[in-house]
Amino acid sequence: MVVKHSLWVFLLIVFVIFPSSLFRKEEEETRMATKVMERGFKLILGSQSMARKKILGEMGYDFTIVTADIDEKAIRRDNPQDLVVALAQAKADEIISKLGGHSQFAQDPRPTLLITADTVVVYKGIIREKPTSKEEARQFIEGYSGSHGGVVGSVIVSNLKTGVQRAGWDKAEVYFQEIPAKVIDDLVDDSITFKVAGGLTLEHPLISPFIDTVVGGVDTVMGLPKELTAKFITDVL
Repeated sequence: MVVKHSLWVFLLIVFVIFPSSLFRKEEEETRMATKVMERGFKLILGSQSMARKKILGEMGYDFTIVTADIDEKAIRRDNPQDLVVALAQAKADEIISKLGGHSQFAQDPRPTLLITADTVVVYKGIIREKPTSKEEARQFIEGYSGSHGGVVGSVIVSNLKTGVQRAGWDKAEVYFQEIPAKVIDDLVDDSITFKVAGGLTLEHPLISPFIDTVVGGVDTVMGLPKELTAKFITDVL
């Protein structure tokens, strides 16, 4: 009877208490988003990334899309954290200019917030952005096989009415199992590989079975750190 009782307690903890804590976190994020939205503002996402759009939608926000046209290769920093913040800032500056500058929003009854972000992969201390050739994409993916790569992601939230802005970054580490050669071949032939930092996208059905562990936020790896984004939205209002 003691064994059965202990087993029941263990199952209760694993299947009831732990998942419910996850649900509570998701519900709290939704409540926070709803509370912030009730304060009344418009939201612009400065990205066409499907992953970023998905994350922001999951957070409960309605938004429109305006993208930046910048030469990312012209912006260089030695430190990955500095680089992703500088790239997100350049995107914000270009979009604000495209929209006519802060003066266009100064008299609006509701503030407009702009979210920009950037992500790089760091592999053995080397910064990896989007692969520019099939050879580079293959090199990237073969390197991840049985190894790991770091991801550094930034987010900047700008209040276009007041000019207040918050910027920051987060990081995560992704550990991979051995990736079969056929999977690598198929990933190299997939155009999506060339649209993401380091040729790395967790949600890709070809790569997801070979991800062992993610240390840090999956949302950071996907391109938009949720906690930073939610905090900065609150901060700039």
